[in-house]
Amino acid sequence: MFRSSSGLRRLICVKSLTRTCTGRSPRCPKIKKTGIFINNQWCTSKSGETFETINPATEDTITSVARGGCEEIDLAVEAAQEAFLLGSPWRRMDASDRGRLMNRLADLIERDIDYLASLETLDNGKPFAISKAVDLPLTIKHLRYYAGWADKIHGKTIAADGDFFCYTRHEPVGVCGQIIPWNFPLLMLAWKLGPALATGNTIILKPAEQTPLTALYVAHLIEKAGFPPGVVNIVPGYGDIGAYLAQHSGVDKIAFTGSTAVGKQIQKAAGEENLKRVTLELGGKSPNIVLDDADLEYAVETSHFGLFFNMGQCCCAASRTYVQDAIYDDFVERSAQRAKKRVVGDPFDMETEQGPQISEKQMKKILKLIKTGKKQGAKLVAGGERAEQSGYFVQPTVFADVKDNMTIAKKEIFGPVQQIMRFKDLEEVVERANNSEYGLAASVFTKDLDKANFLVNSLRAGTVWVNTYNVLGAHTPFGGYKMSGCGRENSEYALSNYTEVKSVIVKVLEKNS
Repeated sequence: MFRSSSGLRRLICVKSLTRTCTGRSPRCPKIKKTGIFINNQWCTSKSGETFETINPATEDTITSVARGGCEEIDLAVEAAQEAFLLGSPWRRMDASDRGRLMNRLADLIERDIDYLASLETLDNGKPFAISKAVDLPLTIKHLRYYAGWADKIHGKTIAADGDFFCYTRHEPVGVCGQIIPWNFPLLMLAWKLGPALATGNTIILKPAEQTPLTALYVAHLIEKAGFPPGVVNIVPGYGDIGAYLAQHSGVDKIAFTGSTAVGKQIQKAAGEENLKRVTLELGGKSPNIVLDDADLEYAVETSHFGLFFNMGQCCCAASRTYVQDAIYDDFVERSAQRAKKRVVGDPFDMETEQGPQISEKQMKKILKLIKTGKKQGAKLVAGGERAEQSGYFVQPTVFADVKDNMTIAKKEIFGPVQQIMRFKDLEEVVERANNSEYGLAASVFTKDLDKANFLVNSLRAGTVWVNTYNVLGAHTPFGGYKMSGCGRENSEYALSNYTEVKSVIVKVLEKNS
């Protein structure tokens, strides 16, 4: 799970995290895989095209990666279909052996944890200490969790009228297209692969074009773990192949994590050639409600963590902070001071709390929204500018006196920009918190259990945290209401996204028949 802010800070200060398995400086991982992985083989694109992946901390090119096109998606679908055929090694495999392969993959990731953490930091920009202490352990735990489910997926026997015996089978859906985002590249890969593999499906996974490197190295580990050819195929590229994958008639299910705007396009495309199962984990504008009886110091620090973690690049970020009148001014002052103390800089420096945004485009979008906030009358109390001359860094930014109709209070910023709003009573804040097209997450800070339960029951969100934030694990379902998506990631609930339920009704013959 994501950890509390105090626990996370303790982990960041552990200097032993700078060690790597190879003894190489963590800032200089050797790039090992840049091709396209289909049918357990590495290839280049038919077009010969490549694309550059950029280090967001320096704006330098890391390497060039093969750019998959529609032809590569066709080949990957063909390989996945072949691997899914009855009688194939994957379909003949015992469920417990599927779990064994998944655990072997987790073992290999754990073996290479330092290399993968440094590669994630290089390609994504998140602090190495976070990659090592948070992203990699959660990735490993997620795969192990679903490895344990592989041989525990079963149907039910059903009492039926008459001389009939009824039971259900939970069977894999088939070929699954999976499209993952750039904010948590490895973890989102595990969120997608885990339930799909545990239930016996085959996969074509498209990593984000901004962060393809760790997914491609995991493809190498998938091969080493012993997965049969065609079970997992990884095709790097741009949104055009994501759209093609979503509409492909050979794909039975599509899973997407990303923006609501793209999610709408994915859902539409998924119904063009066939009727795919679709799960979407989309955007958010999550309300964070702080009552006047809360532990103020703790609420300030945890709200800071809830918004600024991962450079604010979290779909569930605490991006609308509602603070009750009596403590509002004090909360704003403390939040501004905490933001000003936040350490921004080199993601390979173990003291760094905040690295760069993922891209120049994202940085410019954030800075534009900050200007909009100032123009519309929000009070800037911290930050508000680019943090460095090079690299895509944005100062930790805090706005006070934000009104619900302001652009920064309605639009998902996906960056280190905290908005703090004032409220009087519970009924008012419930109405305002729910007045959003999103419904991914919410949080409540209070010492009053009755007030907490009232708010938990009233808030329209897929996850509600009480006196904490960003606590997630493989065992807890995650997903949203309204425009934040459909379906659930993680936990037992995610398994249903990847299985079909077949009813079997058997006539029980009479003894003399």
